[in-house]
Amino acid sequence: MSWDFSTEPEFQEKLDWMQKFVKDEVWPLEVIDTDLAGFTRLVKPLQEEVKARGLWATHLPPEHGGQGYGQVKLGLMHEIEGSSIFAPTVFGNQAPDSGNSEILALYGTEAQKKRWLRPLLDGEFRSAFSMTEPAPGAGSDPTMLKTTARREGDEWVINGHKWFTSNGMIADFLIVMAVTDPENENPYSRASMIIVPKGAPGLNVARNIPNMASEFEPFGMGHSDVFYEDCRVPAENLLGGEGQGFLIAQMRLGPGRIHHCMRWLGVARRAFDMMCERALQREGFGGPLARKQTVQNWIADSAAEMQAARLMTLQAAWKIDREGPAAARKEISMIKFFGAKVLLDVIDRAIQVHGSLGFSSDIPLEGMYRAARAARIYDGPDEVHRVTVARQVLRDYTPNDGPWPRDHIPTRKEAAERKFAAQLEALTANL
Repeated sequence: MSWDFSTEPEFQEKLDWMQKFVKDEVWPLEVIDTDLAGFTRLVKPLQEEVKARGLWATHLPPEHGGQGYGQVKLGLMHEIEGSSIFAPTVFGNQAPDSGNSEILALYGTEAQKKRWLRPLLDGEFRSAFSMTEPAPGAGSDPTMLKTTARREGDEWVINGHKWFTSNGMIADFLIVMAVTDPENENPYSRASMIIVPKGAPGLNVARNIPNMASEFEPFGMGHSDVFYEDCRVPAENLLGGEGQGFLIAQMRLGPGRIHHCMRWLGVARRAFDMMCERALQREGFGGPLARKQTVQNWIADSAAEMQAARLMTLQAAWKIDREGPAAARKEISMIKFFGAKVLLDVIDRAIQVHGSLGFSSDIPLEGMYRAARAARIYDGPDEVHRVTVARQVLRDYTPNDGPWPRDHIPTRKEAAERKFAAQLEALTANL
């Protein structure tokens, strides 16, 4: 099987333009002190330039204002966007709006698309994805969802507590995953997704949860505590069919993990570049840090690990493009936990090379590090993805009752032992 990640020259020109545009126009936004309204005014002309280039909301099909790019092309774009927390917003690919727009495009009714999807793509609305629950609800195991939605006439009545609902405080609507059929024998057919408008009766977005990267989440976006207390929404707000919550979630999270991993590579590349420049600049113990073997090892290890993570991620994207997210489940889980470790390790080494400057907030490394720590938790913790990979791998094997693996070539000692055992068995049989 051959993997081809090359792109046509026309698309490479777009990537080259993106690279320069993000560095020249988006990076400077990181040092501007403003509020959400001020930020919106600053990014509006940048978004218009992106739209003029045909690079807006590229994750969506053309009929919804996107380009219909496959996951390989999207991955290459997200690698560039990942170098700045603001770049996805400039390109209309910011989470959780991008994932929510995808499932609205795939599963929304025409009325839902008109009311929610179009304003979301135009930048008039912001959205939230409300799935994770605190204990004893669903965290790593979504079959343990406690939030319920029951049908009463022409309404859904939702009750439950969600947290780490990204963008909950500023969202114009939330997509909540709730149990609608608790008696279903299949635990993966019990839940549904429902659109909850801002201001719906019984919706209480209580707070943004303080966390390691709170300051790195601009303009109140953050992750919210959300209470649904007899929250009533129209029955037509059901997204997809009843019981399709898990199916929709997988369609949303699979490609989304590709985008996450490629954005992590963009962050890692920026930290790596800073590390290399610092190693050449900083003098100590008779020469630049770049001449010290330990620093050289960090640079070499980081380069190799980033390349490995990049190729693994593009291969997973390639497989999704050809066979769909379900066929790439193992590959998606591998890049999720491997990519998260690479991200953290590269930033950590960059901080170490910068010393006290890296630990300070005068440069972005410390913020990158705090934000990167969440990569090992969200979209499924590392441990869950390792279990998924192990199970997928083990499906290709069967138990072996012999003393050696089937494909094992015996050593001379093992061959002699086998011969002796056979002779002994023959002698015993004749007694």
